[in-house]
Amino acid sequence: MEKGKDFKSALKVNKGITQPSGINPDILRKTTGQKKKKYSVDEYFNGIVSGNRTILSQAITMVESSLPQHYEEAQSIIEKCLPYGSKSLRIGITGVPGAGKSTFIETFGLYLAEEGRKIAVLTIDPSSAYTRGSILGDKTRMEQLSIHPLAYIRPSPSAGTLGGVARKTRETIILCEAAGFDTIIIETVGVGQSETTVHSMVDVFLLLMLAGAGDELQGIKRGIMEMADIIAITKADGPNEIVAEGARISYQNAMHLFPLNPSGWRPRALTCSALKNRGIKELWESITDYYEFTTRTGYFEEFRKRQSVIRMHDTISEYFVNAFYNDEEVKNIRPELEKQLYNGNITSFKAAKILLDKYCRSGGC
Repeated sequence: MEKGKDFKSALKVNKGITQPSGINPDILRKTTGQKKKKYSVDEYFNGIVSGNRTILSQAITMVESSLPQHYEEAQSIIEKCLPYGSKSLRIGITGVPGAGKSTFIETFGLYLAEEGRKIAVLTIDPSSAYTRGSILGDKTRMEQLSIHPLAYIRPSPSAGTLGGVARKTRETIILCEAAGFDTIIIETVGVGQSETTVHSMVDVFLLLMLAGAGDELQGIKRGIMEMADIIAITKADGPNEIVAEGARISYQNAMHLFPLNPSGWRPRALTCSALKNRGIKELWESITDYYEFTTRTGYFEEFRKRQSVIRMHDTISEYFVNAFYNDEEVKNIRPELEKQLYNGNITSFKAAKILLDKYCRSGGC
């Protein structure tokens, strides 16, 4: 049948939706050949203190870089940001596997945001021992917090660093403080490595525990418990609520058997449920109580000064390690020594001595 001019079809075709541009501008640059803009130290600094998160993220990437050409520029940015830092409360969070660190941090962060605080969450993902790669999936686990205007989440690879923290976490804290974040949350890889490192860079050390997973008092090493300022028993909801309260009492009693912390603060044990949003307010009140107590006694300021000394020693160690492995003489001879080690023709100690002697003769020592 031939269709006339007045023919009207019952089928209606709607206009399609206009496709948005690429979400990640860096991906678009790679496909079009466009280069990422190179900022000067002053431009990085001005962008950070003005709250530009894109520039903040790029500055953190530079700080984390192991390339020698980035080191001096990164240190210059950190030096300029230092006077604008140290005005935040730094909270370190660790816990046993399954304690729900990411879920807790999202609920806790959203609560702080509602209180008007600006939160930077520095999450550490374990790096592969084989590929050195990390998943860096914390933003997908904290969907609501990641889009909150008062929150900033920065995942970083541990890259083999002990203590469950990234190699450049201390420097990242300084940049985030300069960007105006008044609460810095550091999530570690988890219990199992030395947590001394993260304890030396935060003001409050929060330990998350899980009830009902066995003998609570044997579930974690004493050394980590002694470092904890506050213990939170997570997932205290439903049938687990009574078990969690029993675990809280056990931990609180155990804390009284330990020597008093250098701060003079007697650690507290609490229960909370991130899923039901219960106990979060009380936990924050305990953290602020700790802050007020240590500020009043002078321990807060004293501990910050000690952290600066620790940061100096860490910087020296890192500088010499980087200088050693980037030395041309060392780079030239290292492959051959590694081959001899692999074939069993030389001992590890002898190879190390040869490399160190070569480094010293080239002017490194």
